[in-house]
Amino acid sequence: MDNPQDNELMVEVVYASPTKQKLVTLTVQQGTTALQAVELSNIAEEFPEIELGSLDLGIFAQPLDGKGRPLPNEYEVQNLDRVEIYRPLTIDPMQARLARAEEKRAAKEAAKKRKNENPA
Repeated sequence: MDNPQDNELMVEVVYASPTKQKLVTLTVQQGTTALQAVELSNIAEEFPEIELGSLDLGIFAQPLDGKGRPLPNEYEVQNLDRVEIYRPLTIDPMQARLARAEEKRAAKEAAKKRKNENPA
């Protein structure tokens, strides 16, 4: 006869907001999906910005996107999996790169201007 604990898995659910982070360790039954693990963790109660209906999840930095891996409601967690809840990007990566390049260019121009104003 099977031991009831044979069907139990330990998983972690993690989320990081810009101001704080949380890791919840829980025991789930074999066959639990990544989405169900998030729901069981009750982590959304502490972070109201988490919308359970539209989550981007991953396992150890591997997105559950339906392309290379199953979707969150299809992926069955494995023992010791870390289910990661991803936040939406606050800025487009290309825009961020352009902004950094512009800042660098402006800093170089300012330094050049200061050097020309105060020759040694």
